[in-house]
Amino acid sequence: MTVRTGASVTIMPEIGIIGGSGLYNILSNNTEKKVKTPFGEPSGNIEIGEISGIKVAFLPRHGKKHTIPPHKVNYKANIWALESVGVKRILTVSAVGSLKEELPPGDIILPDQFVDFTKRRDLTFYDGPEVYHISAADPFCPDINDKIQRIADSKSIKSHNGGTYVCIEGPRFSTRSESKMFRQYADIIGMTLVPEINLALEKAMCYSTIATITDYDVWADKPVDASEVIKTIKENEEKVQNILSEVIPQLTDRQHCHCQERLVGAKL
Repeated sequence: MTVRTGASVTIMPEIGIIGGSGLYNILSNNTEKKVKTPFGEPSGNIEIGEISGIKVAFLPRHGKKHTIPPHKVNYKANIWALESVGVKRILTVSAVGSLKEELPPGDIILPDQFVDFTKRRDLTFYDGPEVYHISAADPFCPDINDKIQRIADSKSIKSHNGGTYVCIEGPRFSTRSESKMFRQYADIIGMTLVPEINLALEKAMCYSTIATITDYDVWADKPVDASEVIKTIKENEEKVQNILSEVIPQLTDRQHCHCQERLVGAKL
């Protein structure tokens, strides 16, 4: 998006990234923008910079110092803030646990479905008087997922295109019984997808998640200690940075998906 201000031209970032502090150093020529929203404060200032020469907006989901737990993230403010600076496509990075033996720590998965097990989160922008019922049959952007998969394959990064993410309330992890139950219909488990994805869909944004697997969930009799988890997170950050540097230039148009049409026919 290009905005003209007097004689100057401002290029607005149409690609937004939501993730953790490990992604900060991938941005160049970045500046901070404080955004006020009708829903309160977002998780932090939006960093607007460049990745591979493309303008992007970055927002730290848990705050710059990771001080906001998943159940306290102001998801409404975050999505509204990104839209306000011009973002139309959102790419997120999340650490998840594996619910399947064939999805080991260190792998990356690009989910195409989710199951919501959150309990008390604010799920929608449409609380009335406007009422929209959007389709979430295929919630993730297939175009972005496919592009990421091709890049991961070219770099010999072990990844999986497709899978179901079950989102729990947190901040506690699952009991063993809960984890065994979730295994019956999901592949990975995390705490941050919902309502982030719901709200992005309501804004007719593209949404895709690079889910980095850090450990097997508690269903497995393979406990992982903290040092192993931290090591895996660091290794995954490097993989994600390599993927982002190549995929961002490929996301500058939306001709190959229908995400922008989600509100068509949804209003009652």
